[in-house]
Amino acid sequence: MNILIACIGNIFLGDDGFGVEVARALAPRPLPEGVLVKDLGIRGLDLAYALLDPRDLTILVDACPLGGIPGTLYVIEPGEEPGEASIDPHSMNPMNALRTVRSMGGPAGPVLIVGCEPVDLGPKEGKLGLSQPVAAAVQEAAALIEALVEKVLRGESAVAVTHT
Repeated sequence: MNILIACIGNIFLGDDGFGVEVARALAPRPLPEGVLVKDLGIRGLDLAYALLDPRDLTILVDACPLGGIPGTLYVIEPGEEPGEASIDPHSMNPMNALRTVRSMGGPAGPVLIVGCEPVDLGPKEGKLGLSQPVAAAVQEAAALIEALVEKVLRGESAVAVTHT
């Protein structure tokens, strides 16, 4: 198996740092061989390059403002979104990275997003640290990701989990 867990976000914008904190939570955990955790921060170009490698599964971990209760975890299977393929080397938009990879003929391997409903994504001048509900969801997200990986390793669909 070849699974990438790509954790993304900006630690200077409050709850947008969720993915980075999940990468930290996963770092000391023993993961099966072939499972790679990358803290990509806001490096959209690095994400695009990482997505070019064929994988059995890629899990993107990010804050996802969908209008739910702050701290809610989601498992989302992104569809083909219309739009231009573009990468800003100084910011991160995972959907732009996916469109860029697909436009380059890259593998359209299975991708899931493990997202957390934020309280806020920080003011323009910045804000360090996660809100209490999002911080409380970090360990739960790490456990959810481990469960998704185990399902895939058993040959099951990881999409069966929708949110917690």
